[in-house]
Amino acid sequence: MLSQLDKNGVYVSRVWNPKVKGPSLVLLKGDKLIDITTKEIPTMSDLFELDNITAYLNKAKGNVIASLNDVLSVKNTDLMKIHFLSPSDLQSVKACGVTFANSMVERIIEEKAAGDLEKAKMIREKVHAVIGDSLTNIKAGSLEAQKVKDALIAEDMWSQYLEVGIGPDAEVFSKAQVLSAVGFGADVGLHPISKWNNPEPEIVLTVSSKSRIVAATLGNDVNLRDIEGRSALLLGKAKDNNASCSIGPFFRVFDKLFSLDDIRNIELNMKIEGVQDNYVLNGHSSMKEISRDPVDLVKQTLGEHHQYPDGLVLFLGTLFAPSEDRDVKGEGFTHKIDDLVTISAPGLGYLENRVKLSTQCVKWTFGIKSLMKNFSQRKLI
Repeated sequence: MLSQLDKNGVYVSRVWNPKVKGPSLVLLKGDKLIDITTKEIPTMSDLFELDNITAYLNKAKGNVIASLNDVLSVKNTDLMKIHFLSPSDLQSVKACGVTFANSMVERIIEEKAAGDLEKAKMIREKVHAVIGDSLTNIKAGSLEAQKVKDALIAEDMWSQYLEVGIGPDAEVFSKAQVLSAVGFGADVGLHPISKWNNPEPEIVLTVSSKSRIVAATLGNDVNLRDIEGRSALLLGKAKDNNASCSIGPFFRVFDKLFSLDDIRNIELNMKIEGVQDNYVLNGHSSMKEISRDPVDLVKQTLGEHHQYPDGLVLFLGTLFAPSEDRDVKGEGFTHKIDDLVTISAPGLGYLENRVKLSTQCVKWTFGIKSLMKNFSQRKLI
């Protein structure tokens, strides 16, 4: 992990601390995790509301709680050992969809196939025949985007995904409930009824209640293609389930060495390793190809029209939409139970999760009420 982090970067996260039977904020110093939880700043949400986060962290004092390597080796079902949680806590978990025009094609295919894997190949070929490579470097809301939209409509390929993919308004939805996202080493969950699904490697921004973009991390927005493809009205069922997204392992705080411009140019890599069939898939997503600027996505999420008093984390979407066949010719990719998904990016480390059914993942029981009771017992509130 350390080899993929910047030794001069500022990294914070949350861990489960068995000594206090609750979460602790941690700061990475070298290969050590320092507990920086205080009564003044007990949550990540509080930390990211500060005017000068890096100045506060440079002065922060605390005890070494564990080494990074020790925590990376722990599966997070073991409540007797320190393990990573999602670095977000009270922030709302929001996500943007269809922010890469190239992956928009796969969303259209999902919809036209109505979740039917067998129809997907034929529809994919038709869509590509109509638009060719016209989505390269396209910007949502532009004249070029409108021409592509018109061409698809003329071929009876209109889709609601066209509207959010290359129109003026972004798709922004609630991905998970507050405190329900999982972290490094956790199992991520598929709804049991899904037969066509995939991981989505994404950059996740941290945004304060005042709309300041203050940090970034990695995320896996687990995608159930068949459920959403049947109907956009099933988006909630497709997206928000037990352990349906992972975030982490660290928020990297923006400073003079790392900014939003670095995020705009960052390259994400992903590896899927199948335990059942020894399958390996290497995927890639380049933020250079995003159709909407991150600042625009944040403005469409938070502003006069909608406030988030505890801040939010925002998945920015992905270019990755696997279409190569895993089992049956023409049916593309879908997960198998126990797939290991590893998402990485320079300066952000790597996020690793095992795939299970959501009914097999650890049940989410530590919510806001539990957090407040724990803080009260620790005299943090």
